[in-house]
Amino acid sequence: MRHRKGYKKLNRPTDQRMAMLRGIVTGLIMHESVKTTVARAKEAARLAEKLVTWAKRGDLHSRRLALRVLPDKEAVHKLFAEIAPRFEDREGGYTQVIRAGMRRGDSAEMAILRWVE
Repeated sequence: MRHRKGYKKLNRPTDQRMAMLRGIVTGLIMHESVKTTVARAKEAARLAEKLVTWAKRGDLHSRRLALRVLPDKEAVHKLFAEIAPRFEDREGGYTQVIRAGMRRGDSAEMAILRWVE
């Protein structure tokens, strides 16, 4: 049973999983959308939602928390300066996962992760 399990491990050790999710979320922030597998997109969406919530607070502590998760200073600046103001009147649900068919090589189900308009 999967009761009370907090996240998907994605068949990786913690450091590799976090590095992969950081890369996906950084790509989402810098390029506004990312194409990846469905499982990865759902986990990256959780992390992105948390980052946007911190960015909406906008204080120094929130910026330091975001820098702990995303070491790319340009991405954190764009998150706080451009993305967070877009969602000021929204309480949650900043991202959407759109299924995009199967990958040709291994038939993995692909998805597009992007910001809600």
